[in-house]
Amino acid sequence: MKNYRTVKQQAEAEFVEKKSTFIGSVKRVFSEEEARAFIAEVKGRFKEARHHVFAYTIGEDMQIQRYSDDGEPQGTGGIPVLEVIRKNELRYTCIVVTRYFGGILLGAAGLTRAYVRGAVDALAQAGSVERVLGKEVMVETEYDLLGKIEHYLREHHQPIEHVEYTDKVLLQLYLPSEKASQVMTDLTNLTAGRAILTAGEEELFYQDEDGLQKGFEEQDMK
Repeated sequence: MKNYRTVKQQAEAEFVEKKSTFIGSVKRVFSEEEARAFIAEVKGRFKEARHHVFAYTIGEDMQIQRYSDDGEPQGTGGIPVLEVIRKNELRYTCIVVTRYFGGILLGAAGLTRAYVRGAVDALAQAGSVERVLGKEVMVETEYDLLGKIEHYLREHHQPIEHVEYTDKVLLQLYLPSEKASQVMTDLTNLTAGRAILTAGEEELFYQDEDGLQKGFEEQDMK
């Protein structure tokens, strides 16, 4: 496992070019099966469209890369859309650009520009997020130490994921791997060893301006 960027959420964007309607759809996918299912879903929603150009990458090093012009002139759709994914350095990303033909030919260059725009606009709507290695850390503490711990975490811009109040206080933290050991050492020293800290196994989290998260809610595009 290693850090990488991917799309933050499923999204869609639409525009019209010389009476042809282009709809870019994007989703985070973790397997070719998921990618194919998303492509089929898009085709099912836009059944009357003439073309569904797509591209996707799977793997932390983009080990799998697939694309299709779906009946458009060779090289005008699939590869340009794949290049948009590559240039944005996105992993586990599938983009489908649907075209409703409006009766006016765009030419090879015009088609390529339109399909690139469809991919770019969809990504702009989706946003991107980094997946980083981290650990879930549980902190069990007495109530009289809670203020100290909360102050330390605020000072270090470390959000608290969840708090449980019983006879003691249980804090759930998601810490980046490179910071986990230091934070745990600091909290142990700060509480003179009275706080009990337990770290889980290293795993991948999503990181944005709010810190680490397990995942994001997907928009329902149906």
